[in-house]
Amino acid sequence: MFVSTGGMDVDKKKSTILLMHGSGLTHIVWSLHEQFYASQGFNVLSVDLPGHGNSEGPSLKSIEEISDWVKSLINKIDISKIIFVGHSQGCLVGIDFASRYPELVGSLVLVAGSYKLPVNQDLIDLAEAGDDRSVLLMMKWGYEGSKAFIGGNPVKKIINSSREIREVLAVDLNACNNYKDGEESLKKINCPTLCIFGDLDKMVPLEVGNKMAAMIKNSEKKIIKNCGHMIIFEKAFEMRQLVKEFLFKS
Repeated sequence: MFVSTGGMDVDKKKSTILLMHGSGLTHIVWSLHEQFYASQGFNVLSVDLPGHGNSEGPSLKSIEEISDWVKSLINKIDISKIIFVGHSQGCLVGIDFASRYPELVGSLVLVAGSYKLPVNQDLIDLAEAGDDRSVLLMMKWGYEGSKAFIGGNPVKKIINSSREIREVLAVDLNACNNYKDGEESLKKINCPTLCIFGDLDKMVPLEVGNKMAAMIKNSEKKIIKNCGHMIIFEKAFEMRQLVKEFLFKS
């Protein structure tokens, strides 16, 4: 397994932030976040899930399997509790993990997430065929500001082969589509929770995000203006400031 620590050693005396990427992606999506949180005095664990990026093995086929993998990672590193920060699919993992292993979660940050992420069947079919149109379709639905990125859209640079589309992205999309316990899981979450949404998000419309935030007992909600689904790229500096304020308050 591969975990990026923002260039710092893990210090058991510090609080630990675990960063969980979304479907088909890798720890690279957190490149504007890792060192920032490390500079604020946190341990940072930015993971590549199995089969993604630098982590070997087949991709995990369900959200529950990913949660169990996170638990084994925490046990291996010997950390008693984490701050779980998830984006998109990573939010499903965070919701599931916090509901099943509440003793391991100090606080939860859900970025562009929902308790359910149904996936369009056309997108799944394209991904299972290894067709790169699936990536283009995902980017079209996920981004408002894709033309604003210097050097092009980073998602396409991460998912750039038919094998990755077929063996990684397709598996992740099916895991999202098949996760049905989100609503019940939300009711079990007791830790302080921050929900961050983009007002232009097409994958998780604001009304869906608002409903999720309202179902979590100890939660607060922040909405970032002029932002789509990929908040971690589009408004990275604004997002990490919101996370910092939340963590130092909670």
